[in-house]
Amino acid sequence: MIRVHPTAKISPMADIEDSIRGSEISIGPHVVIDSFVKIKPAGGSGDVIIGANTTINSGCVFYTGNGIRIGENVTIAANCTFAPTNHEFRDRHRLIHEQGFMPSRGGIAIGDDVWIGANCIILDGANLGTGCVIAAGTIVRKEVTAYAVVAGPQQEIIGWRQ
Repeated sequence: MIRVHPTAKISPMADIEDSIRGSEISIGPHVVIDSFVKIKPAGGSGDVIIGANTTINSGCVFYTGNGIRIGENVTIAANCTFAPTNHEFRDRHRLIHEQGFMPSRGGIAIGDDVWIGANCIILDGANLGTGCVIAAGTIVRKEVTAYAVVAGPQQEIIGWRQ
């Protein structure tokens, strides 16, 4: 089920697929979704909830997987990927695509007033605290403390918002 608040602005070139498994995609008030954003139900039956006044720039991809919850006043730069799911791969005697998916690590949760820089990858189990900043190109797979400024593949804290 797709729910879009009447004040949300979604580019006609964005692609939001409805779920056949019952996942809800909810887009809050004054959300802006740019062209070439893709929201795809895949890898689970989690919901995607996008809070008020959030901006999602061009080229971002969201898989529903185990769910994505985005707070209010979040800014997401171009070409980010949100993947709250993981393929199972441990049985070498079966093809990977036949093994399904690993158990959830909790989906993705993003607090209010978060800025995610361009080309970031946010993975299952990521929990971004209120007010944090994720530098361009960072891969996030665990908790980021509120108001932390984080960069790089190891989620190194490089500063704090004052």
